[in-house]
Amino acid sequence: MPPPVSPAVRRRFARRKTRDTAPELAVRKLLHANGLRYRVDAVVLNRPRRRADVVFPRVRLAVFIDGCFWHGCPLHATWPKNNGPWWRDKLELNVARDHDTDERLTQAAWQVLRFWEHESPITVSEEIERCLRELRGSM
Repeated sequence: MPPPVSPAVRRRFARRKTRDTAPELAVRKLLHANGLRYRVDAVVLNRPRRRADVVFPRVRLAVFIDGCFWHGCPLHATWPKNNGPWWRDKLELNVARDHDTDERLTQAAWQVLRFWEHESPITVSEEIERCLRELRGSM
């Protein structure tokens, strides 16, 4: 990993959250208010760095709320100028890992839902609840 450009950049990246981000909390609050219970930041697939933001283990539903920068949102992703090649490789690896995780979960009979951090928490929670109703209906 190349060194940060400045102490301010180092501090900013050190403070970034890997869980309990504002979009995750907003969605979880709505799900909880509707009586749903779930696991948070749960390991899936027993593989390194494969954690779902919200998991409903009984129905095998994994929900990911991806950050636009870190996961390559087609609307909002940007490429850093400093240490550009290193960042491009890192961010492309994140996207490839996301695709691999989706494929492996699907092969293991899990339902996978992915949302972007900029999507409406209400819309996201409604889609999760719709999927849960379908999955519970097929049990």
